[in-house]
Amino acid sequence: MQERAFKIMLVLIGLLFLAAIYPIAMFLLRPGQEESSLPMMLSLYATLGVFLLLASRNPSANRTLIAFAGWANVAHAAVMVVQSFQLASERAHLLGGSAMFGGVGLVLIFLAPAKKAAELG
Repeated sequence: MQERAFKIMLVLIGLLFLAAIYPIAMFLLRPGQEESSLPMMLSLYATLGVFLLLASRNPSANRTLIAFAGWANVAHAAVMVVQSFQLASERAHLLGGSAMFGGVGLVLIFLAPAKKAAELG
C-alpha cells in the first residue's frame, strides 16, 4: 500500500512540475516580461517532472533520481529562505515557495523506497 501511495505522490509531483510548461510558454511568447532566470529554472522543473512521471512506474529502480529530486528541492528551499531575509519585499513569496519546495523535497526523501537486501550486499 505504501508503494502505491508513493507512486501516486510521484505522479502528482511530476504533474505539478510539468505544469511549469505553461508559464515557460507565456514567457517565451512575451519576452521581456520577467527575469531571464525564471524560465530557465522552470524548464529544469518541467524536465524533472517528466522524469518523476517515468520514475513512478518503478520507484525502486529510480531511487537515485528520486533522491536527487528530493535533495534538490530542499536545497532550493534553503536558498529561498536565505533570500527571504535579504529581500524584505519578496519575503512572503520566498517563504511560501520555500515551504512548498521544502515540503516536496522532504516527501520525496522520506517516502522513497529503501534499498532491498539483495542490493545492499
